[in-house]
Amino acid sequence: MGGTGELAGEPGEKRVTWAELYFDLVFVFAITQVSGLLHHHHDWAGVVRALVVFVPVYWCWVGTTVQANIRDVDTARDRLGILAVGLTGLVMALGVPGAYEGRGVLLGAAYWAARIVLLLLLVRIPGVWRGPYGVGVMVSGPLLAVGGLLPEGPRVALWALAALCDLSAPVVFRRRLADVAYHPAHMPERFALFLLVALGESIVGIGATAAAARLDAAELVAVTAAFTISAGLWWQYFVYAADAMRHAVAVADSRRDVVRRVFQYGHLALAAAVIAVAVGFGETVADPRRALGAGSVALLYGGCGLYLLTFGYTRWMMFRSVATTRLAAAAVVLALAPVTVRWPALAALVALAVLLVALNVVEHLRVARAVARETVRPAGGAVGDAAGGPVGGAGGKPVGEAAGEAAGEPVVGGAV
Repeated sequence: MGGTGELAGEPGEKRVTWAELYFDLVFVFAITQVSGLLHHHHDWAGVVRALVVFVPVYWCWVGTTVQANIRDVDTARDRLGILAVGLTGLVMALGVPGAYEGRGVLLGAAYWAARIVLLLLLVRIPGVWRGPYGVGVMVSGPLLAVGGLLPEGPRVALWALAALCDLSAPVVFRRRLADVAYHPAHMPERFALFLLVALGESIVGIGATAAAARLDAAELVAVTAAFTISAGLWWQYFVYAADAMRHAVAVADSRRDVVRRVFQYGHLALAAAVIAVAVGFGETVADPRRALGAGSVALLYGGCGLYLLTFGYTRWMMFRSVATTRLAAAAVVLALAPVTVRWPALAALVALAVLLVALNVVEHLRVARAVARETVRPAGGAVGDAAGGPVGGAGGKPVGEAAGEAAGEPVVGGAV
């Protein structure tokens, strides 16, 4: 599928439907449940168990989003189908807290049911069962259901295998997916909304903990620092990266590859990182004077480091260039993690907040300088942005800050 042909025959604007937005509310609850599971067990084994549960929750959402992207789902049949998947997602979420106790079968059976509904929604597409949707019905769904019957160790192993099958299906069936016509605007919007749902969990992690605290001066400062971190993570994505991702889909020679690498895989890491940070907030805001343990630091600093590193991955996948500022910031965050283990929680929060604010200020200044250089060049020219990536303008107008990626992604309309 060539990029030029796609742009020439571009379909009309595709909007996110109300049914999809209502469907997302189920996953607000589901992410809260995964966060709660991680909160109670956040050693390395707990992280693995939470991730193994999170993947089918996320992949159920991805499957619904992809089928809504490639088809017109604003019909009675498809609205009912999306609501049916939403119901199975709700049941999955109810199974998450006891996933490794008595509710494993509930979670696995609900996921299998969701995949069956999604396959039925696409049943009119020839050969759809020979692809990721068929894998969900015939492989990963049964593995999850059977895994729920096993003791915890084998259960984790079988569920991890199911997750691997789901995640590898788009690669295994890459050639079969070559003819899928992805809508360039709808997909970035949907995944941005999912990340916004995950960021909402960070607000819950702050507020729910603080609401039960004394709210003295130290706790109010901790709340402010935690909110600054959450806002800094939001800024990194929605001010700088979202438009670059939309641009990458629009101009890609293979939208299939951008969708798989940047959205399906990249946003799994982004969302998981935000959930880890959210759980870390719950561990720090509650008692800001207490020294953090290794588990809480791993969630807070490790989650933030993973979030920043993922932008290095997505930028390389989109534009084959290096996100120097974000990778450098990730290195600093991860280097600080062992040091902060014995710090008071408040100091750890403030240090991370200051680092993220500094990163966003640096990127803002670099974008501003790049835009200033662009205004003195001929219309449509391209200059290197602050981190060495191309920045372009169209129609003789300077490029706005919100349209560009400070860490190096091209501005919408610019040269790639």
